[in-house]
Amino acid sequence: MRTPHRLSLERIEEAARSIDPVFLRSPQFICESLSEVLGVKLLLKVEIVNPIRSFKGRGADFLVSHVQPGTSLFCASAGNFGQGMAYACRKRGVKLTIYASTTVNARKLERMRSLGAQVILHGDDFDAAKLEAKRVACTTGTRLIEDSLDIETLEGAGTIGLELLDVPVCLDALLVAVGNGALFNGVARVMKARSPKTKMIAVQAAGAPAMIDSLRAGRLIVHDQIQTIADGIAGRIPIPQALEDMQGLVDDTVLVKEESILKAMRLLHLHSGLVVEPSAAVGVAALLEQPDIFCGKTVGTIICGGNLTDDQMRKWLCDC
Repeated sequence: MRTPHRLSLERIEEAARSIDPVFLRSPQFICESLSEVLGVKLLLKVEIVNPIRSFKGRGADFLVSHVQPGTSLFCASAGNFGQGMAYACRKRGVKLTIYASTTVNARKLERMRSLGAQVILHGDDFDAAKLEAKRVACTTGTRLIEDSLDIETLEGAGTIGLELLDVPVCLDALLVAVGNGALFNGVARVMKARSPKTKMIAVQAAGAPAMIDSLRAGRLIVHDQIQTIADGIAGRIPIPQALEDMQGLVDDTVLVKEESILKAMRLLHLHSGLVVEPSAAVGVAALLEQPDIFCGKTVGTIICGGNLTDDQMRKWLCDC
């Protein structure tokens, strides 16, 4: 018999009552013109209209609300979680050190620092930075916050699922970007309990497929390198607990190509006016790559981040 899920609906509901309102009740609507292009009825849940342009503020705010002022914390981030943590820590007088890769998005780096965090750059990718953060945290005795492992990050993300229950349509499927798993696991926990007919589709970039590879193989798979523009979901080393959390929540998985991600970003910009980062476009990319599977259905996707540099906007949102 499967043990009870470590993520409880009661705690997600508690998070919805206590998270800073600036991150809650994000827009959700049917994008009619893009629906026509894709041959579906497409609901967009827009998580970029907040101070950090990302859903990560939900889990970070809920987590830091349980931390005593004056505490010192470490975390690792590709940029969005770090911004969420920095925002929450500044508000509550908590000292934060963020480890990020030397290739981190320049705008995300600037924002993490401007929000008051110390940022240490280490390694060529997110996982290298996280391993260094773990090493230093162990050496110094500082608490390391790990997105998708610390339960509050899932509980905060789960509040998105509660809000999706209020949409006036029944979703046949919800396509959710998968990085380390907090977003998918939080939202899917709610949907499986409250909207069981909605198929939960986990989507990753084909150039960074470690989580989906591990799910499909039924064992932990680590990659030596990754190659994708979707930096927010570009992980090489899955968190074992996150994979365990996904058990029973995933109905299907999709890996999408880089060209599909770029096309999806441009379509979202053209038809919704949104400037989205690659990680936020993978759900639409999956619709582009598998039109026969989703044709005529009512589907949703979460626009989970919108932090692009000026150069990225010029390069990726121009349909050259």
